[in-house]
Amino acid sequence: MRLVGTVLDTTNPRELAEFYRQLLGWSYRPGHEPPPPGEPDPDGDDWLNLRAPDGHGLAFQKTERLARSTWPSPEVPQQLHLDIAVPTRAEFDAEHEHVLALGGKLIFDRSDDEEEPLRVYADLAGHPFCIFVASESAPESEGE
Repeated sequence: MRLVGTVLDTTNPRELAEFYRQLLGWSYRPGHEPPPPGEPDPDGDDWLNLRAPDGHGLAFQKTERLARSTWPSPEVPQQLHLDIAVPTRAEFDAEHEHVLALGGKLIFDRSDDEEEPLRVYADLAGHPFCIFVASESAPESEGE
């Protein structure tokens, strides 16, 4: 048994898929690419898949409404968050600017931590995700 992907609920699958495609540099599963401008987007109104070169994936599933996480305040918990590691401090800082340019929102900043600099963001649908500095051989983050 192996985990091959994670599915995120969203009120706008195409918008959220584009956010993560641009953030991670992944590709759409064949057939899930955006249609030409002005053409219908039936998959974008329902379910979309992105794939990493190593085969892992993210999918985006349409829901009519979605309560945004209020983390770190406990009213609406995270329920799930993604951990994204980068190998260097320079890439960590560059990705901060990248996330903000894509419309992500910084919700927690622990970038001054000497052992594991970390920032937590909310994506366009409000899902939290972390970006932290970790070498390839370092253990995975304990997260927030």
